[in-house]
This record gives sequence, structure tokens and C-alpha cells, in this order.
Amino acid sequence: ISECVTKTIETMQDAVDYLTWTFLYRRLPKNPTYYGLQGTSNVHISEFLSEMVETVMGDLEESKCIKINDEGDISPLNLGMIAAYYYIQYKTIDIIASSVAAKTKIRGVLEILSAAWEFSTLPLRYGEEKTIKMLARTQPHSLPDAPYDAHMKTLVLLQCHFSRTAIPADLRVDQRVILKDAPKLVQAIVDVISSNGWLKPALAAMELSQMIIQGLWNRDNALKQIPHFTDEIVKRCMEYKGEEPIESVFDILTLDDDVRNDLLRLPDEKMADVAVFCNNYPNIEVSYEVQDEDDVATGDPVQIVVQLERETDEEEMTEEELAELGTVSAPLYPYDKKEGWWVVVGDTSSNTLHALKRVNLVRKQKVALEFLAPDEAGDYKLTLFCMSDSYLGCDQEYNLNLSVAQGKDEDESSDEEEE
Repeated sequence: ISECVTKTIETMQDAVDYLTWTFLYRRLPKNPTYYGLQGTSNVHISEFLSEMVETVMGDLEESKCIKINDEGDISPLNLGMIAAYYYIQYKTIDIIASSVAAKTKIRGVLEILSAAWEFSTLPLRYGEEKTIKMLARTQPHSLPDAPYDAHMKTLVLLQCHFSRTAIPADLRVDQRVILKDAPKLVQAIVDVISSNGWLKPALAAMELSQMIIQGLWNRDNALKQIPHFTDEIVKRCMEYKGEEPIESVFDILTLDDDVRNDLLRLPDEKMADVAVFCNNYPNIEVSYEVQDEDDVATGDPVQIVVQLERETDEEEMTEEELAELGTVSAPLYPYDKKEGWWVVVGDTSSNTLHALKRVNLVRKQKVALEFLAPDEAGDYKLTLFCMSDSYLGCDQEYNLNLSVAQGKDEDESSDEEEE
């Protein structure tokens, strides 16, 4: 797919020529039986390659990744571009596109993620089906009525990750493999959903990304992200009767030392882990401006400039700490991760996603969101969302009122030009 998207391959003949520069082309005459060749002559090899290219391109066209015209010219489609960008298999992008719907919730997105073709090669060991089904009984989402396979295993291991369920060592290895690919697959799901213009499923997929990184369900208290925070500590924080209630990670930082020590009751080394997480937890200032908001007419392009700025005290930070800005603190995610943010404009009442951009934020980032104004004049209540891909509880949303005037239709404008 990547070669088609980058225009390296633009025709069927390009694809055949491309294969002649691969190791496969050298292997064909050396081991024809393995590849099912009838002979080793140039004619046999050419026929084999042509047939293989036709089959593969047919599959890509069927999955709506590419388009082939009557002359054999190949052009990439949106799904193909998404698959190439995230380097995922065309079967996965086909599953995503055919499965998402306007009413898809987190459970649906989780099942779509588990069905990704990247997970089809997970090993199925002797006797583990019983263990997986026992683990599944303790999880919120029941298993589908289907034979045991790698995708069912993926669904259960992801739920175990969110529930922080202890699992055997061999399944932990499989879980690490799943967690490595899961974030990029969720990003691809968000892109496919946004291509359809659906807001709520896109927000659900973004919440799933946070769940994967922090190892929590979206309904869990955001304080449980903090290292060593047990249900008992969270309960004490919720029951705290101070001047300000403890509702977020930021509130932990504002507590007096003696109050914090009494609530957490952790040794110094664990308290240091808590401090690191709380200091890394993103405090983002969001500002936005609608360009020419008084002159928006039906069908006009609308531009919203959004600025995200991390609130940090750089004077008191060391060079190492400055270099680590944007690095995610995630004790249960086994890989390094940099923060990403989705900036979204949508209409919650109609479930319409107007514009979406994904940004990597270190200190400050400015992004322009563009979309066409609605076709009907009136006042619209839109919402600007700033969604983290890594942390729970730090998402922001702002009400955005857009007044759309009736624009001039083509007949009126042409009459004015004639006059």
C-alpha cells in the first residue's frame, strides 16, 4: 500500500517491475516448487508475478485502499493513505471501515481493535483457552459467541490490562505485544471515524487510547493513574474534608505536606514516584479564536486557530527535565511514549465532527482547524475538544457559538456581476 500511496507504483506494470528488484524474484527460480511455479523460465516467472500482482491489487481495490481505472492506472484512496501512514495491514483497515458506525461506543471500538489483523499471529498455546475464559468471567465485557482465536485472546488481555488483573507470565508477554501496536491502531480508527464525520465514536476511540496507556477503564477515578494509588488511598482522598475537594491529579500537588502524607501513607521512595507523575501530568492552557467570526455565511470556509501551551516553570527546571517535557508517565505501559493531543471541533447534538487535528505538544503549539459552515443559516452551538491520547482526566472542552448568515447563491452573485 505504501508504494501506491507514495506513487512509487502507479500502474500494474510498475508493480511487476518493482517485484523484480526484490529477494522474492531471486528466490523464485531457485525454489519454484515452494512458490507453486510450473517452471523456471522467464515466461513462467512473468506469468506468476502478473497473476500475484493482479490478486493483490484486486484485494486492495476491494478493501477500498486503491482505485484502478480501465487503463490499469492505480490511485490511492483515503483508507489506503491511513493504512500506509500508520503502517497497518489492509485487512485491518478494511475491518475498521466496515465495522465503525455513528453509534459505536467504547465497547465497539475495543472489539474492532481486538479484531485487527496485526494480532492474528498471537500464539495460541495448549491449555490456555481455559485460562483465558476464566479471566474473561471477571471482566466487564463478555466474550462474543465465537470459537476461541487470537482476537478473542486480545480482547480478554486488553480488558485484563484495564482492570489491572494479574495474569500468567506467558500471557504477559502476549499482552506486551498487543500494547505495542494498540496505540497506532487506535489512531487509525480515529482517522477512519473522522473521515465519516462522526463525533461521539471518535471521542470514544480517544478515551480508549488513554485507557491503553494508563491501564484503567474510562469510568475509573483518574487518581488511580498515579503510581501506588490503591482503592483505599483514592477513597481517603475522596472523603477528605478540606477547603478544596480532591478531584484531580492537580489537587494532590496543592495539598500541604502533612495532609498529603496522612492521606497517602506511602514511604519516601514511593512518594517520589508520586511526585514525578504529578509533575509530569499535563497542565495545558488552551486558547482559541474564530477567524472573521462575524462574516461567516452558509457554505463558507471557517477557520479556528487553537493554541495549546503547557504551563511549566522553566526557570526551576534542569536541562534533563526540559528535555523530558512531553514524555508520558505511565507505570503500566511497557514502552516509552510521547504525549499526543487531538484537537476536535464538533456538534454534540447532531454527532457531527467538523474538524480534527492531532498534535505533539512539548511547550507550545498552534493549530488551525478548517471546515465548511453549515448549509443552513442560524446559530450553532459547537464544542471544541482538547483530548489527550495518554492521560485520563485532563481533557478540556469549550463551548463555541457560531452564527452563520445566509450566503448568496450562485444565481444572485451572477446577477450582481452582470449589473
